[in-house]
Amino acid sequence: MSAIPNPTVKPSPTKTVPHKRELSVPALADVTKVVTYSATLGGTYLSVGFLFYYAMKEKLFTDGGTMPVPLAKAFNGSFFASVPGNNAAWTLLGVLELLVVVILAASLLRGEFLPQRRKPILLAGLSVSLLAYGVMGLANDMIGNNATVIELFTYFGVTVAAMFLIRNMSPYRPMSWLSGDVDKA
Repeated sequence: MSAIPNPTVKPSPTKTVPHKRELSVPALADVTKVVTYSATLGGTYLSVGFLFYYAMKEKLFTDGGTMPVPLAKAFNGSFFASVPGNNAAWTLLGVLELLVVVILAASLLRGEFLPQRRKPILLAGLSVSLLAYGVMGLANDMIGNNATVIELFTYFGVTVAAMFLIRNMSPYRPMSWLSGDVDKA
């Protein structure tokens, strides 16, 4: 005769002993994720931040809001020479560049460089830099300084590419895509 199992008696669960987690060296893939992310954002903050910092410093502090004489001669007779005036235009451009620096500093203070943080302030700072490039490009178009316009258009395009890159970085996408480790999130 076979024994009929008693439904009221539950088998005792097997007890498992928790294993101690061993400390290990981070995998190369994890290191490359962090290094790639940090280098990309660090390069963005440094290149854009200091580009606008030194430009703003020259206009507002070194030149004291006075457009250098060779530039003033180049803009003589242009729209900017009459409205708002060369020195006022120079100062306003310096203020616009200062705004970029302040916004990028606010982004850093907010901790937007951390992978888990969204980056709206950084993206706003880069957007204001696009406005600055546009203003400078328009001014140089007015005086026929095509070489500078082409340079500014290149800065504009590279900044747009940087914005798209940032929108594809963590936290918007997994960190792994940037380092080439696409199989893991």
